[in-house]
Amino acid sequence: MANEYKNILKTEQKSKFNSVLRHPLFSFVILIAVLAAIQLVYMYTDGIISLTVSKAIAQTLIYTIVGLGFSILLGYAGLASLGTAGFMGLGSYIAGNLLITMDMPYALTILAVVAVAIILGGVVGFISLRIEGMYLAIITLGLSEILLELFKTPNSFTGGASGLRKVPFTTLANTFQLDRETTFFLILAVLFLMIVITINIINSPTGRAMLAMKNSSSAAQAMGISILKYRLLAFIMATVYAMIGGALYISYNRASDPTSWTLSLSLNILAAVIIGGSRSIWGVLLGSFVIFGLDLAVLKNIAFFNNYPGSSMIFSGVLIIIIVMFYPGGLVRLFNDISTRVKTARHKWKEHGKDVE
Repeated sequence: MANEYKNILKTEQKSKFNSVLRHPLFSFVILIAVLAAIQLVYMYTDGIISLTVSKAIAQTLIYTIVGLGFSILLGYAGLASLGTAGFMGLGSYIAGNLLITMDMPYALTILAVVAVAIILGGVVGFISLRIEGMYLAIITLGLSEILLELFKTPNSFTGGASGLRKVPFTTLANTFQLDRETTFFLILAVLFLMIVITINIINSPTGRAMLAMKNSSSAAQAMGISILKYRLLAFIMATVYAMIGGALYISYNRASDPTSWTLSLSLNILAAVIIGGSRSIWGVLLGSFVIFGLDLAVLKNIAFFNNYPGSSMIFSGVLIIIIVMFYPGGLVRLFNDISTRVKTARHKWKEHGKDVE
């Protein structure tokens, strides 16, 4: 009886362990822990991890947060936008001004940015009801260019062409003082929170309704899905993610200027989502590290790419062409195909071994 009881306990423990391993958040927890460990190595060792690598990771994670919102908009709702850079820039300037003029705690700063993002996303969502496809992309591009020109105009809000500089570090809810190193961990925390939110959205009836709307808006309407509701929701979420990303950007870099919020950034975010996989969180992570991480941590340290800055865009363009032609599902689909082939080969090898015996 004792042995049977021990076996039952072992089986239950193994089942619980396997359920933890299969949990959709488990792999992301491991990723966050690894990135946190890299930052700790940078902070408490000399020269093992450079400042360049730490900054590259931080900025890539910020763009990943923005990419997650864009993946909801494009991958699930099927809506195109080229206004991401403008929305990020607006979020950075709002956060910067609140930190400079009011010394507002960071939690309240983020809430203020989110409130503006909801209003702006709702306005763009209403506009999208009468426009489809590339025309919607052009409209959002026009809005982004309007914002860019406003950023360049000399005024106290944006600082004109020179932008906002020396944005002070602040406290997190009046208790914890932030600096560049601790802001990295704040970025990790926000990224994990956005991953949790995204997983819940895409696995909920909201995500399924957006997919139905993407596949056929007329069929979705016939099933009782409100196009107005889900278009508004998609644009609001994408705008909230983008403006939070902008707020984190200025908090980490302590500066924001118009040259950071051009069309090329919107295109790079689009490229990251397409290359990685527009309907996969891991795809957005992979795509962001390919497009932004490689450029910031590796390519900028190579003389050729420093002498010809536009060559990194050529690199991104070639990747997009290859992925769209051969793997429309992105790098995630490529890795899934490789994993499937390896499992199939292993299964055949085992079957062959049994036949030989």
